[in-house]
Amino acid sequence: MTGASPNAPTRAAALGPTAMAAADWQPALSRAFARVEVSVRDAAWTGSLTTTRLGSLQISDQTSGPVAVLRDQASVAADPCRNIVARLQLDGTARVFQDGRSVELPPHSLTFLDLSRPFKFVLPRPQRARTLMVPRSVIGLEEGALRRLTATLVSPEDGGAGALLLPLLADACLDLPGASFPVRERAARVVADLLATLAADHATRTVPEDGRSATQPLFDRITASIEASLGDPDLSPRAIADQHGVSLRYLHQLFQRQGDTVGGWIRRRRLEAARRELARPDATRRAISAVATQWGFVSASHFSRTFRDAYGMSPNQWRAGQLPTAVQCSPPAAGSPPRRRP
Repeated sequence: MTGASPNAPTRAAALGPTAMAAADWQPALSRAFARVEVSVRDAAWTGSLTTTRLGSLQISDQTSGPVAVLRDQASVAADPCRNIVARLQLDGTARVFQDGRSVELPPHSLTFLDLSRPFKFVLPRPQRARTLMVPRSVIGLEEGALRRLTATLVSPEDGGAGALLLPLLADACLDLPGASFPVRERAARVVADLLATLAADHATRTVPEDGRSATQPLFDRITASIEASLGDPDLSPRAIADQHGVSLRYLHQLFQRQGDTVGGWIRRRRLEAARRELARPDATRRAISAVATQWGFVSASHFSRTFRDAYGMSPNQWRAGQLPTAVQCSPPAAGSPPRRRP
């Protein structure tokens, strides 16, 4: 059975709500998301599922009695799907298992599931939940950070973006099926952005066993690649994001967590490299414009303005100020009197 793709043309398609018996729940979930197996013990069990699809975003509201839902490796192989699901528990509780972790969701909390890998969730009592499904590209995280998100708790009590965004997601798109097309289109983008922001914020708060920030290895790789490309005048946040397979939004958030900006980091490292170059003993043999070009500045005048703003002097003044030190450090010729500072 093939899961519904959230990449269909933008439309509001309300499927339900329809009361379902236990035998209907498995095919309904498999159509809405991806192939799963369902286990229900109560013969009188009922549930309902309402699904709204808006372009790349799918929002589903679920109510059900106690049930266990499993997507095993056989289901993944038979029905491949790479979408990401955020499950927001509204009433009741859920126990979610994926990637060797498990988390219990109390009301008003959320967790992420990756449909490309096996998972299980158990609903021990009657419950109500909202799920938001998007392609993984909408989330914009690199694979390592994305894998660390699954089956982890996002709670408003933890502060950060969750405190602000979880209530908004709980009320998201309640009346969209009857709204006009432009309203639905804008609302879908807003909800997808909220979800991506929540994922990026939670990724920075998820700390692996070695105690480092979950995103620190990615930040280190990105800054190392920037260092190797400082001389490229076309180096830009968009090019960096594309090189590392992350969204532009997420790239900016990585640097914001370090108290910096992408452009500011690049500019500072270029200036530091150019300043070192101008302090070399043979610096007078090179034109200021050549140093500017070497370190990725678009022109000598732009380099001079940026240098003065950062250091309070022009590149020429900085270079001249280093000359006595360079002369003093040079060994005197044989038979010559020692040199003195003027």
